[in-house]
Amino acid sequence: MASPIRIALQKSGRLSEDSYQLFKACGIRFDYGTGKLKSVSSNFAAEFLFLRDDDIPGYVEDGVADLGIVGENVAVETGRHVTTVHRLGFSKCRLSIAIPRGEAYTDIRDLDGKNIATSYPRLLGTYLAEQGVSAAIHEISGSVEIAPSIGLAEAVCDIVSSGSTLLSNGLKEVETIFRSEAIMIAHPALPAEKQTLLDQLLFRINAVQAAKNNKYIVLNAPNHAIPSIAKLLPGMKAPTVTPLATEGWSSVHSVINENAFWENIEAIRAAGAEGILVVPIEKMIN
Repeated sequence: MASPIRIALQKSGRLSEDSYQLFKACGIRFDYGTGKLKSVSSNFAAEFLFLRDDDIPGYVEDGVADLGIVGENVAVETGRHVTTVHRLGFSKCRLSIAIPRGEAYTDIRDLDGKNIATSYPRLLGTYLAEQGVSAAIHEISGSVEIAPSIGLAEAVCDIVSSGSTLLSNGLKEVETIFRSEAIMIAHPALPAEKQTLLDQLLFRINAVQAAKNNKYIVLNAPNHAIPSIAKLLPGMKAPTVTPLATEGWSSVHSVINENAFWENIEAIRAAGAEGILVVPIEKMIN
């Protein structure tokens, strides 16, 4: 029996919950809860390790874990030798520079010669160097937003989701230096049996992500309108058309990207569609 693939997950926080929900949608069951250090899936050859997010890239680089789910900001900041195998599309945020709300700001050159507090010195240092700005970087962990009010720095560089934390600390966001989302990282030299398990896992993840971005649409239409409607609903290959009991009418079934649906819905209705139903898709396999 092949050994399970080891997957490192953040032990708490939003990224942890989002990761668990992804595996749940992929049909992979394992115990998950506060205080657990590891768990073995009951229906997939996987063992899960629950770690601090900053530690995950190191565990993957060292081969203690085969895979890990982290924020891209963490993967880049730690500088570990790992491979990004999939972008997951959730837990999106940005790394931004902020200054006191009452301060004037024109562009990044205003920070030349200033002090900036951050938990991300690598990302910030790279950005400042690219912009030709020389500033003193003060690395601190936690409560970065307090730095200007205690005189430690004139600006901060920290992770922003909604921006409410900055506002509550009297700061305003002035520069976005990095955009991040959850990514799956892997040890750069997985053995063949682990690569096979990774391929199986990515197949499930792709099916879940494709379903999330698409909808199943059912509508009724007069037969003469079907060619026009079909052009607006290409589906996976072509719409399915089924005659209705009412003569001259058919039911049209198709799959459509959610963004395309909202762009085309008025044209679909104008072409003669009636009784339109839009249904979520659980899995989608091309």
